[in-house]
Amino acid sequence: MNKKIVVINGSGGVGKDTFVEFCSEFAKVKNISSVDKVKEAAEILVGWNGEKDDKSRKLLVDLKQLSIAYNDYPITYIKNEADDFLANPDQQMMFVHIREISEIKKVKEILKAKTLLITSSRVEKILTNQSDANVDQYKYDIYMANDGTLEELREKAKQFVLMEK
Repeated sequence: MNKKIVVINGSGGVGKDTFVEFCSEFAKVKNISSVDKVKEAAEILVGWNGEKDDKSRKLLVDLKQLSIAYNDYPITYIKNEADDFLANPDQQMMFVHIREISEIKKVKEILKAKTLLITSSRVEKILTNQSDANVDQYKYDIYMANDGTLEELREKAKQFVLMEK
């Protein structure tokens, strides 16, 4: 299997993490988020404890925008993680969770990544912050609906991995 980098997106709760977990059953996967370091900073700076409510999502979006404006650190972090991934012969597929369209465009260009949007008709769209509200405002390479059972999502993950081999 050739190494593949996939930018994955979708509103909160649509099953992105579950999809990546299922993909890891069929390939050796590295899974990161452009907000990983922002979350660490939020814990240290303001005592954020991992909540996924609207207030917390807005905090993370705002901190990420500040870090982008200051030194584009989320992209630096992603590039460093991609370098580690590409140097590791055991890993086959890297997923990068990104919400912001401008950041998706950068990573797609820099890393020659594919883009994937996961949707679910069972999940109400989050409109309380710009990053979540705009996830569908980009032309992704691949669209995947997660409207079925967990077993159906596992099968979609298997097919995705096989398609990428």
